[in-house]
Amino acid sequence: MSVIMILFTFLGGITLSAQSSINGSFSRRAGTIETTLLTFVTGLLFLTISILFFGHGDILDIFKAPKWQLSAAFLGTIYLLFTVVAVPRIGVIATTISGIIGQLVIGMIIDHFGWFGSLEIPFDTKRAIALVFMILALYFIYKGNKRAN
Repeated sequence: MSVIMILFTFLGGITLSAQSSINGSFSRRAGTIETTLLTFVTGLLFLTISILFFGHGDILDIFKAPKWQLSAAFLGTIYLLFTVVAVPRIGVIATTISGIIGQLVIGMIIDHFGWFGSLEIPFDTKRAIALVFMILALYFIYKGNKRAN
């Protein structure tokens, strides 16, 4: 089952980068905020239909959730907005790697302290080395982008 989850997230990463590229290009024509809105409205329609046919929960439970958990929707919106702004300026791969590095940093902090009910996984040398390699990858990719311009 874990291999399937890795495959799902791999495919999610592919779709995220494709979306970033398309949104970055589209934002030049329609505007950054407008492109972000279109993405979320389309997602709303798609998910509404999905809930109608496949939903198993109770949508009204969102009103019972702790307020801090609802912040995830705002954070997702900010992420998408920042991505739409960044892609036309630094390219898809630099934007994607920057996002991944941000995810790694906060993910390592969350894991280390076990925030939000997650597993506690201590920050160690292996994780630090992985982070350094990601930062080096970003550096070389970004410098490669500069050379191409």
